[in-house]
Amino acid sequence: QVQLVESGGGLVQAGGSLRLSCAASGRTFSTYVMGWFRQCPGKEREFVAAIRWSVGNTYYVDSVKGRFTISRDNAKTTVYLQMNSLKPEDTAVYYCAADRMLRTGYISRPSEYDYWGQGTQVTVSS
Repeated sequence: QVQLVESGGGLVQAGGSLRLSCAASGRTFSTYVMGWFRQCPGKEREFVAAIRWSVGNTYYVDSVKGRFTISRDNAKTTVYLQMNSLKPEDTAVYYCAADRMLRTGYISRPSEYDYWGQGTQVTVSS
């Protein structure tokens, strides 16, 4: 059983920054993929970023490239999402997810992830 707990969400003005954290526990993450997704009411859960725990390879949706950075802290078994230059359209509930090593083509698919956090709200005001 993998447990994920997100934190760091909040209200920020457009152009500001926020760092989300996802603390993981329960299993080794040496071969895991950990990802960040976001969801707005009436929309499908959207892939934001992911990282391969063992090697640090990162992946991003085009809309956040250059603004968001995903990283990991091995000692704390925590993954972070540093969000800079935030825009109102970034407003969503952000979820942390994890699964065993996935092929690149499946990393962006929410249905491929077995473990999810409870979500943390990010609101960007204009």
